[in-house]
Amino acid sequence: MARGKIQIKRIENTTNRQVTYSKRRNGLFKKANELTVLCDAKVSIIMVSSTGKVQEYVSPSTTTKQLIDEYQKAKETDIWSSHYERMQRELKKLKEVNRSLRTEIRQRIGESANDLSLEKMHILEQDMENAVKVIRERKYRVISGQTETFKKKLRNAKDIHRNLLHGIDAGNEDPQYGLVDNGGDYGAVIGRSNGDPHIFALRLRPRQPNFHSGAGSDLTTYTLLE
Repeated sequence: MARGKIQIKRIENTTNRQVTYSKRRNGLFKKANELTVLCDAKVSIIMVSSTGKVQEYVSPSTTTKQLIDEYQKAKETDIWSSHYERMQRELKKLKEVNRSLRTEIRQRIGESANDLSLEKMHILEQDMENAVKVIRERKYRVISGQTETFKKKLRNAKDIHRNLLHGIDAGNEDPQYGLVDNGGDYGAVIGRSNGDPHIFALRLRPRQPNFHSGAGSDLTTYTLLE
């Protein structure tokens, strides 16, 4: 049964239009490949869908650029000239922007200011003052953040120191514990690691005499943190 002919016009339904494009694109590429194999032809097809997606087919024995070069020779035309001229114009604009930026940088460090008018120098001065203001505000925020961090560390250190002093005071109030007198019998036993002045020695006062090691011979040392 023969298929009915369809009217060649734009397909309004988006889904149907995309399906038709996909099917006919594959068929076109298939025909191009058959033409390449059967007739030893060089074929290049470039397609851009309505969504902007670019797809192409080119014979395995050539490239799209080579075909375009052959086309230019056959037609005695240069399709790259307009593109080259456009790139040259764009390059010229970029060079002007680069030159302007370099001049502005030199002016901001005090160079190339002889050619500036009074109005331009006033504008440049105002711009630099605004920049200094922004930098100064940023510096103050950084200093404020560092200050708050140091304050927190200092408070933590004070809390640790207070807790240690509280522990020592509690030990002094308990008759079972006491500080070792540096001038007593333990003076030769107590040492300071690398001259650390924060080493204290505590000895345990037993409730009953220790006949094996002597009374008050148990020694405990505690390091006080800064």
